[in-house]
Amino acid sequence: MTISPLAPARFPDLPVIGGVTFATAAAGVKYEGRTDVMLALLDAGTSIAGVFTKSATRAAPVLDCQRKLGGDPTGKAAILVNSGNANAFTGKNGAESVNALCDAVAKETSVPITRVFTSSTGVIGEPLAHDRMIAKLGELHAEQSPAAIEPAANAIMTTDTFPKGATRTVTIDGTPVQIAGIAKGSGMIAPDMATMLVYIFTDGQIEQSELQALVSGMNAKTFNCITVDSDTSTSDTLIMAATGATGVDVTGNADFADALHDLMRDLAHQVVRDGEGATKFVEVQVTGAASDADAHKVALAIANSPLVKTAIAGEDANWGRVVMAVGKSGAAADRDTLSIRFGDIIVAQNGWRAPDYSEEAASAYMKNAELELGVDMGIGAGQSTVWTCDLTHGYITINADYRS
Repeated sequence: MTISPLAPARFPDLPVIGGVTFATAAAGVKYEGRTDVMLALLDAGTSIAGVFTKSATRAAPVLDCQRKLGGDPTGKAAILVNSGNANAFTGKNGAESVNALCDAVAKETSVPITRVFTSSTGVIGEPLAHDRMIAKLGELHAEQSPAAIEPAANAIMTTDTFPKGATRTVTIDGTPVQIAGIAKGSGMIAPDMATMLVYIFTDGQIEQSELQALVSGMNAKTFNCITVDSDTSTSDTLIMAATGATGVDVTGNADFADALHDLMRDLAHQVVRDGEGATKFVEVQVTGAASDADAHKVALAIANSPLVKTAIAGEDANWGRVVMAVGKSGAAADRDTLSIRFGDIIVAQNGWRAPDYSEEAASAYMKNAELELGVDMGIGAGQSTVWTCDLTHGYITINADYRS
């Protein structure tokens, strides 16, 4: 597999987070000899928060996780993840697989079944071979290590070309509080969670309700602001666990919140950088809209437009396609106040081509691997930023053969 040209130079050195350990195994869920299962075990008292896909065809693991959030936090907790099969659109078999996995994890690890969270990612519509995963639970339990978060990041990948990780540290009252996260995602990426799996861990202490509010708020500004192909998955899951191992209360701490936001944005950007077939990372900035909601509509219309995305792939400074996307967005717009820029180059202004527009300069800018596309609506103070990538033939190749 060719690694995305937009990939980071290397996987970051993630710290050990007190109160959580990891192990991985090759269960043969879809492919033989490929690490495809991850089990994380968390100390008693760990707060668990999560956000999930808004799809009407949510997978069985998602529904189970949603039911369990906010329960009794006193017991230990476990997160079991598999790649290769999404356990989605599998009828009663889906729930049966989840129940069997949760029961087996609870028995193997002495974690209350109400604190066992599962996630699955991969092919939709195929029954999950959960027996293969259950057969590996003894190994997964025995090989738990606080330093095995990078193998965990590898185990959850599907069409990803690189594992995704990020870390931040905040010093509160002289004590360092660590945050570390891993993610998977490459295709079927769109807001309302963006299709991916994300697991974030901190040794800070915070009650579940406070953590949930924090994660939900940060998700709206990070993972719900990315798109690769406008398709929302059945399996989107973000789970954050706060073990409290440091004893430092991070509730309401602005520095902790900023660090978490920065980490989540980092992981979200990595998902876009690994967009299937992507060669360009694009930031779409919309300002001057009637409201923030309208600005978001416009930004997504631009970021999701196949015509815009293919023009970017072809390094074509076709700002007319941006005009089209603004017009179809459904947001309030006035043609005669609209301005568009590629980077610092003003290409359209006040509803017309900019007087000093240079096709040569705009075309040269489009050759960059990282692009900024700005639109000012000129009618209000609303603003939004969305991140996306280009649309290349590589995307077609990957998805035409996905089940092969």
